[in-house]
Amino acid sequence: MSEEYEYEYDDEEVEYYAIRPNKTQIKKDMAALFAISEEMSELSPGQLKTLELPDVIHKAVVEVSGMPHKGARKRLLKFIAGQLHKIEVEPILEKLARIKNKSAHAVREHHTAERWRDRLIAEGNDALTELLDEQPHADRQLLRQLLRNAQKEAEANKPPKSSRLLYRQLKELFKVEGEADDDAEFDDEQENDD
Repeated sequence: MSEEYEYEYDDEEVEYYAIRPNKTQIKKDMAALFAISEEMSELSPGQLKTLELPDVIHKAVVEVSGMPHKGARKRLLKFIAGQLHKIEVEPILEKLARIKNKSAHAVREHHTAERWRDRLIAEGNDALTELLDEQPHADRQLLRQLLRNAQKEAEANKPPKSSRLLYRQLKELFKVEGEADDDAEFDDEQENDD
């Protein structure tokens, strides 16, 4: 690390003074890197690969993601932050922002599909007609069949198999074009919650 110098001109002599690094700024930078390392520890293995991290950091993040929230985890996160300090983090931040954005889209799609599914089951053909007006490329016959079966299951208090299938069909219908299927794990988790 090169040091910066300030100097004063005195008639013929030049005096140099070393400028110390700002400790507060260093602490803020390290705290930001620690937060980034925590954020990376919450990513799925597929999302983590997209960050293209150096091997040392990648292995540490994989290891820390399975650790309980205790002292050893904090030490390993500090180690990751120290390793991040040695490399350029801007590309990693950009990729993390993209991953967050995809997750936000997935959550929005999930909620939209859920609302439509619940509305279709409750309102029936009127809601289906409105949905088909909004989404003219949808498979009418399949949606009608799934809706009928879901309504029958709801009336008979049977397991919601058709309701889940209707949800999947709606999820595909509202999927953002060009978005990869990286959120397959998220979809499975959400369906299990239903």
